[in-house]
Parts: sequence; structure tokens; C-alpha cells
Amino acid sequence: MAENAPNLITLARICAVPLLVWLILSNHFAAAFWVFVAAGISDALDGFIAKRFNLVTVLGAYMDPVADKALLVSAYVTLGHSGHIDTWLVILVVFRDALIIGGTILFHTLDRPVSMQPLMISKLNTAVQIVLVCVVLAEIGIGAPTFDLLPVLTIITAVTTVASGVAYLCRWVFDIRLSPRWRPENLIAPDRQNLNKRNPMRDNR
Repeated sequence: MAENAPNLITLARICAVPLLVWLILSNHFAAAFWVFVAAGISDALDGFIAKRFNLVTVLGAYMDPVADKALLVSAYVTLGHSGHIDTWLVILVVFRDALIIGGTILFHTLDRPVSMQPLMISKLNTAVQIVLVCVVLAEIGIGAPTFDLLPVLTIITAVTTVASGVAYLCRWVFDIRLSPRWRPENLIAPDRQNLNKRNPMRDNR
């Protein structure tokens, strides 16, 4: 059981997503704030436990980013729906995540995997996105003063979201240019290559 502790914490964070959505849509913003904070703490906790006690697993490596994206996208969509986050920013955040996830799936479908190691700008973007949600929920949920930070955080979130999306695209292009698997001669379907090998006289017709 102990060896699965990080994955169980991550699973709990995934299970918190529908609760967070319901709380926000039901205008229980104070409870939503504490659920979001607890989920954020759990993100740091499961990573620390996994690395500190050498409990890193393949399953956990897949579950952790899924949990993070599900939590953040759900928070942005529901807060945008309730009018507490600008719609254009919600669209930007969702589009960036859809672009990265879609690109990853496409490259793996083509059996041409590219690097998906988190970039520093991506980590910064995630941190800023989390801070923005916390500030919004703190203001509307527990009446915490925001000191007019929301407009600034909104711009920073938008800039880092665009920058991280562009950074991933640049990395993919770089990987494609360097990888021998993306050379024209290697893009021929395996069946076509085998057919050509079985018919050496094709070119002599």
C-alpha cells in the first residue's frame, strides 16, 4: 500500500475535479478555494513522496500531468462560465492544452514520438495559472484582498500560456529536424518498404 501512496494522492486529486466544478457552479466559492488549495498541496506532496522514497512509477508519470490539467482546465472553464475569469483567457488556456495533448497523440499515432519533458516556461505557466485561480477564489470565496493583482496576473498568465505553447512547437520542430525517423526515406510505410524489397525488379521495368 505504501508504495502506491503517490498514485493514490494523485487519484484523489483527480476525484477532486468534479467536486471543485460543482462547488464553483453552485457558488460555494469558499469551499472551492480550500478544495483547490488542498489539490495544489497534494500535487507537491505526491511528487515529493515519489522522489524522496523512490516510488516513481510509469502510471504515476502519466496520471500526474493528467490530474494537473484536469484540475486547472476545469477551474478555468467553470470560473469563466461564472464570469470570474475573462472568456478570452479561458479559450487561450484550453486551446494551448488541447494543442499540446493533440500534438502528442498525433506524433505517437504516427509512431514518431517527440520529447514531452516539461519546459521551464511551462512550469512557470502552470504556477501562474494556479496563482490566478487561487487569487480569484480567495477574493470571491473568503473576501481576501487582492490588491488589484487580477489584471496583472491575467496578462502574465496569457503571456506565459502563449510562450509555453510556442516553446513546445519549437521543440517539436527541433526534434523532427534532428530525428532520423523523420527523414523522407524513413517516412515510407513499412509495408511499402517490404513490398519494394520483395520486388527488386520493379525499378527495371
